[in-house]
Amino acid sequence: MSIQKINPKLVVLVIIMLAVAAIRIPNSAQMTPISNFTPIGAMGLFGGAYFSKSWKAMLFPLLTLLISDLLIQYFVFHGKYGILYGGWYYIYAGFLLISFIGKWMITKVTITRVLSAAIVASLTHWAIADFSVWLGGGIDLRTMQPLSRDWAGLLQTYVQGFPFMKNFLMGTLACSGIMFGIFEWYSKRETKQANALAQ
Repeated sequence: MSIQKINPKLVVLVIIMLAVAAIRIPNSAQMTPISNFTPIGAMGLFGGAYFSKSWKAMLFPLLTLLISDLLIQYFVFHGKYGILYGGWYYIYAGFLLISFIGKWMITKVTITRVLSAAIVASLTHWAIADFSVWLGGGIDLRTMQPLSRDWAGLLQTYVQGFPFMKNFLMGTLACSGIMFGIFEWYSKRETKQANALAQ
């Protein structure tokens, strides 16, 4: 394939995927005030909004998540938790849902729709991720003992996961603004250039 035939939008998407995978590695090495500030939620919304085929919309964030997870397990945790962490399928299912949220809520790219979708996506991720923590026997950070297997334990899981949800929301909002903004600007620029050449 010649350089002239390479789709520039595809190049932009690949660069985004590699950049996101790289960004997640240092952020996973230790707990910080920005833990869970990730662009992958925005990628799910972006894929859902722009890809006409559902499998492409789902593949965009999931492939990035898989690549970064494998790198994190190898370079940060040195295989301590195996190939992937326990309960990974819940997290991946959550990002599948986020892709569908993007497809369902962002039928037209507007600030209001992207903002609303980012909030719904973050709440969805929080609900699924923290439920999987509780189901998998997570730790009550107040006592450092296993969470109780009742409503009180489940509620505590969501309470102690709330700061991470806020970071996820901030990451989704910030990165959605960047990704949707750049892509819309680039698309309009291409359209103007095509119209100018056609005249």
